[in-house]
Amino acid sequence: MRFSSLGLLAAFSALVACQNASSNYIVDLGYAKYRGSLNDTYTNIVNYYGIRYAAPPVGDLRWQPPMDIESHSNLTPTRVQDATTRGPTCVQGIPYWRQTTTPSGSEDCLLLDVLVPKKPASDYVPVLVQIHGGGYDQGNSQSNPGYMMVNQSNDNLIYVSIQYRLAVFGFMSSAEVRENGAANAGLLDQRAALGWVQRNIRAFGGDPSKVTIIGGSAGGGSVMDQLILYGGVPNPPFRAAIAEYPWWQSYKNNTILEAQYRQMLSATKCDNLACLRSQSTQSLIDAMQTSLVSTGWESYYGWGDFYYGPAIDGEVIRDLPSNEFKRGHFSKVPLIVNRDAYEGYNYSPMNISTQSNLTRELNTIFPYAKPSFFKRLYQLYPANEFNGTFWRRAQIYGDYIIDCPTYYMATAMSDWGMPTWKFLFNAGSQLHGADGPFLWGPPESINNFTISNILKDWYLGFVQNLDPNSVSNSGTQKPFWPQYQSEGTMDFPIMDINYTMMGVTPDFDANARCDFFHGQSYVVRN
Repeated sequence: MRFSSLGLLAAFSALVACQNASSNYIVDLGYAKYRGSLNDTYTNIVNYYGIRYAAPPVGDLRWQPPMDIESHSNLTPTRVQDATTRGPTCVQGIPYWRQTTTPSGSEDCLLLDVLVPKKPASDYVPVLVQIHGGGYDQGNSQSNPGYMMVNQSNDNLIYVSIQYRLAVFGFMSSAEVRENGAANAGLLDQRAALGWVQRNIRAFGGDPSKVTIIGGSAGGGSVMDQLILYGGVPNPPFRAAIAEYPWWQSYKNNTILEAQYRQMLSATKCDNLACLRSQSTQSLIDAMQTSLVSTGWESYYGWGDFYYGPAIDGEVIRDLPSNEFKRGHFSKVPLIVNRDAYEGYNYSPMNISTQSNLTRELNTIFPYAKPSFFKRLYQLYPANEFNGTFWRRAQIYGDYIIDCPTYYMATAMSDWGMPTWKFLFNAGSQLHGADGPFLWGPPESINNFTISNILKDWYLGFVQNLDPNSVSNSGTQKPFWPQYQSEGTMDFPIMDINYTMMGVTPDFDANARCDFFHGQSYVVRN
């Protein structure tokens, strides 16, 4: 085949143009360079996928604190790394009551994604860092894509979504792990990712002094964990926090933590932690999944709960979240917190039908509860207020695991003088995570763009100016959202959102039920 000189020149020019275009998306971090790509749908956004923020936590690095990538990698400063395709997700665990899929994932997963405006509004723009949810067992950096948020920001936001070790890989916290490794490794991963953001986000055009963390469900619980990490540090690597329907999972006691460890030893025929570190990934996955199934049926953990998760280790997590918030042991930053209308629905067994069955089932959630606990509980949740035992259980569990924690966090942060806002989401499915599609999309999943635009404007105002009322990028008129304990005639004002109205109302969770839970030592521990 023969080419004319004109054709060759055109081909060469096209190649040079392509190379020049792609070079615009190369970011130099000093220790490595990464090439991103223009987003196919939102062409004003550049994607950088699968960037390492820590060394792969494999072999001897299992159940150890994450090692920063700058000092623990073989990356070459002059070689351009490809960041145009997504990296592997972390190994997923599946609880006994959700046995619908097969565990998958990789241990080499301490990665993050960065979404950057193609033409940022200023030299250094605010940063929103997403910590995904999934019961500390599941989820990944793709769980809440941030394209719609960056798009509505008018080029004034960088969005970072992180991954962290899950299930037994991130949350095995027995005595031997504490002595010869690190408990709560998954939480340390999250903090390490935030450290990476502080050190490197300027290279993308982000402002490290204007970082807000956000997460929903266990991601919201992780936001809470980051607030109480090390007893609540005075200068955390973020200036504000958004805890969406924060999942305050029961912290397992030392008996359960030791049982988790012994189950892993038994299933792998090991007798110490060094042996576990020598096992193949698949061997550990198989052992983990065996423990998740068998212990559920043996009532080590209850329906709707997750077996692995954060634990009190005396250093990273020093006490129960309820105690830490009561005592002011948390980082003092502006806060947005929310919940959905029916948080307990997805986490309650449909076949529960009598009060005796309810008591027996709740004993797996509250294993040290005395008869007086249940007497008062049923006074606060009388059967005649609910359309069946399932709905009664769903309300109890939803209040315990999410609804009341939003009240605890909002009052504590507000009492310490921090600007705080709370909203109740009564639109969409009204179930756990109902506001997610309105914030993260995709657009075809949104059935009310007015609500979607207002929510994103509120979040953008908070991230950019620490005030949700300060931004109206969408052009959609929105009501004024007062702070949680503002001066005026209403105590604990929150924003109530449904399809027919958005209005301010007193906090529904400021009630005797939440006061009862707050006063109990009901969380599983020594």
